[in-house]
Amino acid sequence: MCPACGGFLLGYDLDGIEVEACPCCGGSWLEAGELEWIVEQAGGDAAAVRGALARGGARTRRRCPRCRKRLRAASLFGVELDRCPRGHGLWCDRGELEALVHSGGGEAEALARFLRELYRAELAACEVGG
Repeated sequence: MCPACGGFLLGYDLDGIEVEACPCCGGSWLEAGELEWIVEQAGGDAAAVRGALARGGARTRRRCPRCRKRLRAASLFGVELDRCPRGHGLWCDRGELEALVHSGGGEAEALARFLRELYRAELAACEVGG
């Protein structure tokens, strides 16, 4: 169930990474470890990402689709995400994955390069559509 709007999440595969997306609000759920794996594949430091996401953040109203615990706010390269306190995964509102794609510098640049390639078709459709 979508943490943002309560809709159903639909799973799809992007080059071996399973992303669950909400067709209603456009948010995405990444399972635990997937973002770190993406960073490693991009040549970045997954430990730095893990450390940034582990920092304590305020509880949000949203709940983890796996355990139903309240998600916690987390900041990664200036983008606000929601993370499960039990480590089940990350919630990205519409546009937050795109914001990570467009972030830059250091680990953010490695992540951005990989996500740009991963989401190449989706980003092209966004640019054409508006």
